[in-house]
Amino acid sequence: MFYDYLCGHVEALLFASGEPLSKKRIADILQTETETVERLIALLEEDYRSKNRGLCVRRVADGYQLVTKPEFDNLIRQLVSQQELKLSSAAMETLAIVAFKQPVTRSEMEAIRGVKVDGVVNTLLDTGLICEAGRKESIGKPILYGTTELFLTTFGFNSIEDLPSLPEDISVLQSVKD
Repeated sequence: MFYDYLCGHVEALLFASGEPLSKKRIADILQTETETVERLIALLEEDYRSKNRGLCVRRVADGYQLVTKPEFDNLIRQLVSQQELKLSSAAMETLAIVAFKQPVTRSEMEAIRGVKVDGVVNTLLDTGLICEAGRKESIGKPILYGTTELFLTTFGFNSIEDLPSLPEDISVLQSVKD
């Protein structure tokens, strides 16, 4: 009974952490011995195995992590690909610049937006909507960015040529054209 009670605590910690937790860290939080944590993790692992659950406890380096079982990878990918992508207006503006001007450098994006774009570019890279598209043949060889296939599918384009054309009188874009 006592172990069942504490198993729930370990499960909650592993779930909430999102990254591996060491036995010592779990023991410190639960104010118990690492041997007790070992027993609790073994019970938790057995519980997940015996009940044919979708989760398992994975040993990672010197810690433990609660993860989905590998047999559910395709299911999880479907869920993740269907989740709505939420971007800030700054991210949408920067994404539009990359889409219409690609390949484009950070400094060119900053010249158009008038502000630093480091954080926004990193967010767009993390979401997979843009990628590094080579290096510009100029001083310092800055990284060029372009859109990805995920960008096309997310926004319903077959190819980048399907983007609407920009009016020629957009002076801001004209000022940074090569």
